[in-house]
Amino acid sequence: GYLHQEIAWRRLSSEHMRASTLVATGTGSGKTECFLFPVLDHCVRSKNEGEAGIKALVIYPMNALATDQARRIAELIAKTPAFAGLRVGLYVAGASGAPGSGVMMPPTSVITDRDTLRKNPPDILLTNYKMLDYLMLRPKDRKLWERNGPKTLRYVVVDELHTFDG
Repeated sequence: GYLHQEIAWRRLSSEHMRASTLVATGTGSGKTECFLFPVLDHCVRSKNEGEAGIKALVIYPMNALATDQARRIAELIAKTPAFAGLRVGLYVAGASGAPGSGVMMPPTSVITDRDTLRKNPPDILLTNYKMLDYLMLRPKDRKLWERNGPKTLRYVVVDELHTFDG
């Protein structure tokens, strides 16, 4: 591990500081882990307390990055017993998988079927800023947020912030 990951854990963990945080380090230095582990940890504890709804929103600049990270997160959840039962959804243009029950997440992918996501919102939602606009305004997407209380959405992560410049 890296010192910046340990500092990020202390700042971001909902058991610790719960502080807004900006991580700026070199390529391949583990920026994703800085937010991912505190988010997953919070989602497990929140779910164990019976809280439903979207607890974390991760916004990516491009669909390709969101899709790549979705696979990585799904594999991490599948191989980590402590994260068993967490559900992650990917809502980007062009990504809509086969409908499923939505109760369980396959080990190598996240949930992409939009009806499944609306009926049974995930703990973590991955999207991009354009789709987020739709998710907040489109009447048919309001179901995604129905189970959220005022304190349910604890994390909003913007990955690759510099690409939003201008």
